[in-house]
Amino acid sequence: MKSEITRWHFLGAAAAAVVASAGTEAAERPPAGERQLAAAAARDRGTWVVDSHVHLKHGDAARTEYSPDQIVDTMDKAGIDKSVVFAMSTTTRRSIEMAEAAVKKYPDRLIPYVYALPHYERPVIKEIEAALVGRVFRGIKIHAGECTLAEYVVDPVLRIAGRHAVPCLFDCGGNHAAAKRMAQGFPGTRLIVAHMGRYLSTDKKLIEQFIGLAERYANVLLDVSGVVVLEMIVQAVRRIGSSRLVWGTDGPHPKPDTATFARTELDKIRQLGLSQEDTNNLLGQTILDLLTSSR
Repeated sequence: MKSEITRWHFLGAAAAAVVASAGTEAAERPPAGERQLAAAAARDRGTWVVDSHVHLKHGDAARTEYSPDQIVDTMDKAGIDKSVVFAMSTTTRRSIEMAEAAVKKYPDRLIPYVYALPHYERPVIKEIEAALVGRVFRGIKIHAGECTLAEYVVDPVLRIAGRHAVPCLFDCGGNHAAAKRMAQGFPGTRLIVAHMGRYLSTDKKLIEQFIGLAERYANVLLDVSGVVVLEMIVQAVRRIGSSRLVWGTDGPHPKPDTATFARTELDKIRQLGLSQEDTNNLLGQTILDLLTSSR
């Protein structure tokens, strides 16, 4: 056996069992998904680049889809080790199918979240819970553009996330009051606020409100994808610490091309003038630690 192997192949050896049936040996130790994440968090600490916000299907007008091959090709070209993937603009059931297929093809590169969206014809809570019980899915995505954040809709999802100790990445569209209610009402559920509050926001006061939310509630983390006022990321590092911030591209995006877009999003963080530790946390260590400690 070679004395040195790549990080991707190191994880691949453990990750193969993520989509395999469980046997007696697996019942006696953590599932492969947990083992590979633990390995990533422990080995070469701080050197991993993890995109925590990647769409198999977007919420744009065209409902654009990207295949696992396209996503991994982008990762290879941009220097990204692993990505959290999910589909939106579709049913919860279909989001599970799409994410499972992606992770089956690239178990050492992709980490699946389940998309929570109510359905008139069937209760999706059971579908969400089944995905989490299998321990392949590592988190839940909620989007206020397709789902109200009212307590009678979203609270059952937050309870499941807390019960299974997985994070909820939610896009609240700048609704600070809803985010505060969720943070206050579910202290045992890790909440990742997408885009530091609102996608592409230039409203510094609004972004400051969400930094303040994370200051007040220890269960709140901030996702910095789609943040265009970069000084607010620096302020957030100073106020809540880089261990409460996660980086993502909110990609893939085709302009100018998916790889250039991803590299540009990486460079935004690397050029902030942060310490190496803070940069490492943002670009991968925080999300790896979160997903490892969650289960």
